[in-house]
Amino acid sequence: MSHSFTAIDFETAQGKRWSICQIGLVRVENGQISQRLNKLVCPPDNFYFYRNTEIHGISAADTCTAPTFDKVWQQIKPYIEHQTVVAHNGAFDFSCLRHTLDYYKVQQPTYEQQCTYKIFKKGLAQLCQEYRIQLNHHDALSDALACAALYMRHLRSLETA
Repeated sequence: MSHSFTAIDFETAQGKRWSICQIGLVRVENGQISQRLNKLVCPPDNFYFYRNTEIHGISAADTCTAPTFDKVWQQIKPYIEHQTVVAHNGAFDFSCLRHTLDYYKVQQPTYEQQCTYKIFKKGLAQLCQEYRIQLNHHDALSDALACAALYMRHLRSLETA
């Protein structure tokens, strides 16, 4: 069983799934973190809904000089395309990726999707408290690191089963 995968998390500026404003990405190779990426992204028109800002603390002032997602894609694509990609509540994060790539008319990558919410059937904050995983919830890198820790725990449990 491969212990190599990419954990991702996206924060959005508004209710539209194509409004990614922060990317958290953690690459795990053979059970060890080999890459961490924490990137602010300028969403389309740099428009934010105030409730989203209340949740993650990111505002238009933070992303006004950040690159747009299509400019960042080439940097993160190798960690996603033809990889196992893990997210907590993957239904949200994988659809954000799909909708954002569609928005910028970028070809969809092929990758295997895994979801730690489906595996553990509990919220991220609750799991982190239960397993003593550090979490700054709704910071994309912190959420991705927590997701990576949970998925490594899952892979180890499969070995002993």
